[in-house]
Amino acid sequence: MQELLNLGAAARDAAAVLGVSSVAQRNRALEQMAQALEKNADRILEANARDLDNARKAGKSAAFVERLTLNMDRIGSMADGLRQVAALPDPLGRVLDGWKRPNGLCIEKRTVPLGVIGIIYESRPNVTADAAALCVKSGNACILRGGSDALLSNAAIADLLSGALAEVDLPAGCVCLVRNTSREAAQYLMGMREYLDVLIPRGGASLIRSVVENAKVPVIETGTGNCHVYVHAGCADLEQAVAIVVNAKTQRPSVCNAAESLLVDEVLAPSFLPMCAKALWERGVELRGCLKTQALLGPKVVAATEEDYFTEYNDLILAVKLVSGLDEAVAHIRKYGTRHSEAILTNDYAAAESFADRVDAAAVYVNASTRFTDGGEFGFGTEIGISNQKLHARGPMGLEQLTTYKYVVRGNGQVR
Repeated sequence: MQELLNLGAAARDAAAVLGVSSVAQRNRALEQMAQALEKNADRILEANARDLDNARKAGKSAAFVERLTLNMDRIGSMADGLRQVAALPDPLGRVLDGWKRPNGLCIEKRTVPLGVIGIIYESRPNVTADAAALCVKSGNACILRGGSDALLSNAAIADLLSGALAEVDLPAGCVCLVRNTSREAAQYLMGMREYLDVLIPRGGASLIRSVVENAKVPVIETGTGNCHVYVHAGCADLEQAVAIVVNAKTQRPSVCNAAESLLVDEVLAPSFLPMCAKALWERGVELRGCLKTQALLGPKVVAATEEDYFTEYNDLILAVKLVSGLDEAVAHIRKYGTRHSEAILTNDYAAAESFADRVDAAAVYVNASTRFTDGGEFGFGTEIGISNQKLHARGPMGLEQLTTYKYVVRGNGQVR
């Protein structure tokens, strides 16, 4: 795979330059990249139109086509994202700790780039710009490998981004795109240990599983999101609870932090569940419920299977289960959840704290929608993914999560 070897060598060389560049130079690069997207929007839209035509001819779903679609507003959002990342503090060179040893050695722990980051993602062209923005700002070169359905769009965007780097004397290899979208090329990329420092998959469960199982490069596993909202017996504001559930499920159902399951305490279900179901049905949500849910809401509820409670639908479908209390809710989440984003709705402080302590997830919410788990809403700017693992990053991954650290040790002639 000579193309990949060439990209790896270019990215490795570029990382050595980018990693010691000034934050002013990296910020100027991001501004030039934003301007390149805006000035060449027609070129991007022309490439995207060809991708969309191919997707429709291939019989792709409406939801797939929507994710693939670019327009002037979305290109503007990509440019805005680059500028927002430029406005964030420099993540490099921060002194995390420092101390002096009895022998006089001064030890400093400071942040540095990871190096070369490989990113494998599906057919969302905006990820090309988002990933490049975060990598450039954090001093990392990136090798991007998007889905075949978005190749022309990704290539147009990546060419503009890498070309803009020359305007500030940074190597084009800081942003590399793999144009071979075959399975064999992806497998080869996953094994490029001599060039890649870390690999980040961003997409659905099958993509993430493939990367985790096949990669020889260290992987930061971004999260499959089987997220739950638990309505506790101590929830006093039922209208607020309905609004949160509706938002968590319907605001953008195709994303990983959308709610996929609703748990409701049995004692609260007769007063809460009918009004919640009505609001969800009005928005086109299909409910799949346990026997008690069906008995309460009637035949419109589809019988839930064991598999339903494990499923990340990414669609207007919600699994519902009535539980006996906090213990059963936590046990259910522990069994079926993916350690992504979990919420409890309650006015009971002790229950909220118990839920927060006992639920193992990257983000735990009390009286708020799970839809806030992303970099922008956390104040990180754009993000490169949401990790539900525990090493080395967890939750939304912004600039800080794309750095590591090294020790700088200063002496005056000490020997051991």
